[in-house]
Amino acid sequence: MAESTSLRTDDFDYELPEELIASRPPERREESRMLVVNRAKGTIEHRRFAEFPSFIRQDDLCVFNNTQVVPARFFSNDGKIELVWLEDVAENTWRCMVRPGKKMKVGRTVEIGDAVGTVIEVRDNGDRIVRFDREVDLNRGELALPHYMGRDSDSIDSERYQTVFASERGAIAAPTAGLHFTPEILEQVPHKFVTLHVGIGTFRPVKAENVVDHKMHAEWYHMGGETAEAIRKAGRVVAVGTTVVRTLESVARDTPRDQFTEASGDTDIFIYPPYQFGAVDALLTNFHLPKSTLLMLVSAFAGKELMMEAYRQAVEERYRFFSYGDCMLIL
Repeated sequence: MAESTSLRTDDFDYELPEELIASRPPERREESRMLVVNRAKGTIEHRRFAEFPSFIRQDDLCVFNNTQVVPARFFSNDGKIELVWLEDVAENTWRCMVRPGKKMKVGRTVEIGDAVGTVIEVRDNGDRIVRFDREVDLNRGELALPHYMGRDSDSIDSERYQTVFASERGAIAAPTAGLHFTPEILEQVPHKFVTLHVGIGTFRPVKAENVVDHKMHAEWYHMGGETAEAIRKAGRVVAVGTTVVRTLESVARDTPRDQFTEASGDTDIFIYPPYQFGAVDALLTNFHLPKSTLLMLVSAFAGKELMMEAYRQAVEERYRFFSYGDCMLIL
């Protein structure tokens, strides 16, 4: 029976001391703590991420997101305008976020290196369509770190804000559950990859009072035939990260898991309680922002009451939160 859950955004709030937000990565990827939630037993344990392989059975399949984070943050030559690339909509034409928006009305121009961009459209959500007169030098870009880190990117982020298996360029933000893995730990678990390019939703909070009124962003995904075949044969599918959940559950809306085949597309799937999962049996994930769509997703997976208790304990035990923080394994 589905858990009876209020759909008010405020019901997915929790108190988080600012000092628990991880603004920098741990010294080593694998040294994070791991809170383990057992849904069937209703138990919560405090473990280490290095123990993750011991929870994986022989017939399990771990599915990772192999998207690669691109340097998406650019500044105008005079330093007055910030642009965050979201996607290419045509040759030398970007959809992007800009700050300050009031200076970037239709017809206004911005210079990035030798390229001159002109605003040709302002979208209803505030995004701009900017057409450049030549290709922008991508070497001028920086990683667009999440705002809660409270700092600009530096040299360590170019390595650590990227998974060791990243191979498909296109994400604005990292699939952070994968950041804990080293090549050695990856080799210890049976695994395949999907691709979902993490997009603007990472930066946009839920502002609607009721969860159902929130409009999700769309993100591009791809699941190859080899991954689909492995999922069909797996006893238990362990999603590494909410982006993998969104990919697999998007496919499962149209195709039963035992009939998965290669699939691609854009997904705006929004998972919140109650939800019947069709593809994912276990989930490794980092801790998510209060009142965020991702906290709603993990609450749908584990049950809101159990999940909020897990977060309460994580705060009490002083886990590190968000992108560079500790993780949670939901079984």
